[in-house]
Amino acid sequence: MRKIGPMKFTLSWLKDHLETDATLDQICERLTAIGLEVEDVDDKAAYKPFVIAKVLSAEKHPEADRLQVLSVDAGDGKPVQIVCGAPNARAGLVGALARPGTYVPGIDVTLSVGKIRGVESHGMMCSEKELDMSDDHNGIIDLPEDAPVGTSFASYAGLDDPVIEINLTPNRPDCTSIYGIARDLAASGLGTLKRPTPPSFKVEGNTPQEVRLELESELCPGFAWRLVRGVKNGPSPKWMQQRLLAIGLRPISALVDVTNYMTFDQGRPMHVFDADKVKGALVVRRAKDGEEILALDTRTYKLNPTNVIIADDNGPESIGGIMGGEHSGCDENTTNVLIESALWDPINIAKTGRSQGIITDARYRFERGVDPEYMVPGLERTTELVLDMCGGTASEAKVTGYKGYEPKRVDFPYAEVKRLTGLTVSNSEAKDILTGLGFEVSGDGDTVKVAVPSWRPDVDGKADLVEEVMRIHGVDEIKPEPLPAAGAVNAKILTTLQIRTRTAKRALASRGMLEAVTWSFISHDHARLFGGGSASLKLANPIASDMSDMRPSLLPGLLTAAQRNADRGFGDVALFEVSGTYEGDTPEGQRRVAGGVRRGTASLAGAGRMWSNTANGGGKPVGVFDAKADALAVIEACGLPMSNVQIEAGAPDWYHPGRSGTIKMGPKIILGYFGEFHPKTLSGLDVSGALCGFEVFVDAMPEPKKKATRTKPALDLSSLQLVKRDFAFVVDRAVEAGAIMRAAAGSDRKLITGVNVFDVFEGAALGDGKKSVAIEVLIQPIEKTLTDEDFEALTKKIVANVEKTTGGTLRA
Repeated sequence: MRKIGPMKFTLSWLKDHLETDATLDQICERLTAIGLEVEDVDDKAAYKPFVIAKVLSAEKHPEADRLQVLSVDAGDGKPVQIVCGAPNARAGLVGALARPGTYVPGIDVTLSVGKIRGVESHGMMCSEKELDMSDDHNGIIDLPEDAPVGTSFASYAGLDDPVIEINLTPNRPDCTSIYGIARDLAASGLGTLKRPTPPSFKVEGNTPQEVRLELESELCPGFAWRLVRGVKNGPSPKWMQQRLLAIGLRPISALVDVTNYMTFDQGRPMHVFDADKVKGALVVRRAKDGEEILALDTRTYKLNPTNVIIADDNGPESIGGIMGGEHSGCDENTTNVLIESALWDPINIAKTGRSQGIITDARYRFERGVDPEYMVPGLERTTELVLDMCGGTASEAKVTGYKGYEPKRVDFPYAEVKRLTGLTVSNSEAKDILTGLGFEVSGDGDTVKVAVPSWRPDVDGKADLVEEVMRIHGVDEIKPEPLPAAGAVNAKILTTLQIRTRTAKRALASRGMLEAVTWSFISHDHARLFGGGSASLKLANPIASDMSDMRPSLLPGLLTAAQRNADRGFGDVALFEVSGTYEGDTPEGQRRVAGGVRRGTASLAGAGRMWSNTANGGGKPVGVFDAKADALAVIEACGLPMSNVQIEAGAPDWYHPGRSGTIKMGPKIILGYFGEFHPKTLSGLDVSGALCGFEVFVDAMPEPKKKATRTKPALDLSSLQLVKRDFAFVVDRAVEAGAIMRAAAGSDRKLITGVNVFDVFEGAALGDGKKSVAIEVLIQPIEKTLTDEDFEALTKKIVANVEKTTGGTLRA
């Protein structure tokens, strides 16, 4: 199947519209230079070996009734012997000869000298099918007697016409026509654009066919049509067939070939109805739910109200702007033809084509934007071609719905070219370029008004006009310049958030976790489990039903990813992601979060059952403290002072209420959450196993205070011995160990350098609702060795501060 997309045309076809002496290489080079990138060039070198040859004699093959032994003269006076089975082979025939060593494209064979039923054959006389000229293989090519024997057959038959293929960007609908490509080349100075002669033919009578537009005007902004009576629909002329074949289109009949020719020649998709098969008025409307149409590709499509169709009393006859129906199509029996030239909404065409899975040359053009002003001239040109090829009488044309084109007008300061591109282009050259491309420039100052032509829907503002001037003047004229040298040390380039994002990734990777990239879209049910699912975060056009909502958390994607690994036998996994989550549909609602999950035995000490690591936690299922350690590692790596970080029990509903925590800095700033997950959450995700995870809000971390200097302070180590003292406090069970640690550390921030919890005990001896928390206090003397009196005073301060802050008492 031919690939729809890149634009193909032959060199001679281009020269129908462009007067130029440029070579093929020059044309291809210029096309790429002006933004019409050449993807491929077929110079037809494969046809060079084929020569025009004359059959001198034709004798019956001694061993086969249907074969003949030919003596063929290729113009060099050295006749060659060829065995041929074509029924039209005879003495005096002039045809196309392929000698041994020649590749024959139609049969995908490279010839060699061979024996056929005992008789040597030095080549073959070719049919049109064997040369990819048509599907005719009933006999070998039969040329007129005056065909020049010994010369190139490709040159004689026009097969040496090079084919150029360019890849268009979606913003260039004007260059979906060969005429538009010629206009661009002419504007670049590579020749002169040939202005087409207006169609001229006799019009007799009215077109009786009625057309009604029964839908929103923007879906079909215009519809033009005409009846041509008394046509004879046979094969199209040879020159048209050759051009269509060259670009990969199969000739069908004159009426159909004309519409394909107009699609490529003028970028104007057309459609033809057999007028005798149309019953009643043609109505342009939305399809009814459940309606069906048998299209020209012999497939049946089920339609819906988003599809725009052309229908009659029989039902749908065409999917507007995309494909016609089989029922009203033209064939060899067509005598009265209705020619349609309409305009369609690009967005609706794209949606219909995508939903139905139809890709056609018409859709390719209409969804990019077809020139509205060429709707009627396109109808006239198509009518002229039909009359030339099929005869008949043209009736008066009719138009409905079209309101005309009001050009966009852009204020264009010529200085914008220099400002945006660095190119120095004179005002007169810029004006000539725009005028050559079809823009109307009015005014003589440094700022002019530019009217955008109807075939350029992609041009909206002055930057677009600068692009036009730049590409035609030459992008290669932009000279590379070095960046200015900095006179001092460069300032920080990355933002704090960017730096912390990278730091968080490195910190988690160094803890044995693997980075994952999960979808930003999750199902509605999963989003609701994690506090999302609001209407503002629902996708208007999701790529799948289970990707309907923007994610409120990284955890659903990471948890399901961990489960997919477990389902494939890899249950001990640790995954992390640092990316965006969404709390609303505004920029402020997007968060930067570092999240991670551990499953099975994937702790920091290692995963699996190993005799050497059981003492360090290896082989044990992961839990809340693994997640806590990961979360705190991210915060510490991002440079926050850990002495200001507080841990509180409890977290959002998707965490286990008794095995989770919240990380805060001060009473208001929430840095993140960690813990094991609620069984209902895991059940809702269809996830199982030992799982813990965390979320750290990287964008919630306060900006670091700017230091007066980048120089690190001198290292000052005390020569005095570090001293440790243990304390056990009896407190209410609800009191957090972190509160006791902060109270102890705050007793003397100069001497106390650290506090650690090493034991928690609950028992009947302590009383109901009580627990004992034992802490280790690190004391670093600085100026002198502390005496017993000094330690006694410090001890009293510690006990008093803990009692005051937590209500606890020193355990006896």
